[in-house]
Amino acid sequence: MRRASSRCWAHVRRKFFELHVAAKSTLAEVALAHIGALYGVERAIHDEGLDVKLATARRQQESRPRLLALHAWLLAQRQQVTDGTGTAKAIDYCLKRWLALVRYVDDGRLPMDHNRIENQIRPWALGRKNWLFSGSLAAGARAADIMSLIQTSKMNGIEPLAYLTDVLTRLPTHPYSRIEELLPTRWQPDGAALQ
Repeated sequence: MRRASSRCWAHVRRKFFELHVAAKSTLAEVALAHIGALYGVERAIHDEGLDVKLATARRQQESRPRLLALHAWLLAQRQQVTDGTGTAKAIDYCLKRWLALVRYVDDGRLPMDHNRIENQIRPWALGRKNWLFSGSLAAGARAADIMSLIQTSKMNGIEPLAYLTDVLTRLPTHPYSRIEELLPTRWQPDGAALQ
């Protein structure tokens, strides 16, 4: 049996936001208020620095009832909306993904949306067409390797230029059998061997 993956509330919110901007829809405004309340819970969890266990408990206590109310409201509204309209599409988008959208409530490790990761990959997505002309397949593969090292450095709180400068300086004399020590996930700036 395949487990449902977490879906992104930011995408659901965007559908209702666009509907509200385009048609001044009061239904979209209510949906945005519901979603905003869910994000309010997430802000409180973040601001309080709750660990996974406490974040899960807070979500179950505060977000779950809000989600149940939103789901019931969406189902009721869908009964009154004509098929094929923008409102129907926004509601259907949410309802079709509902099980995956609510999965985050049961696991404090899961984010409510994918905004953080999407922001991290945005530079690569924007440059994708430019990099089609990297010269050769091998050059493209090298560029992808460098970009992966840079992004992994950032994700591990390492300044990429400092990391690359240090690694490229040490690489010629570093034993090949210990090359994994130079990966961003294990790198030590002073060159001390990892235990």
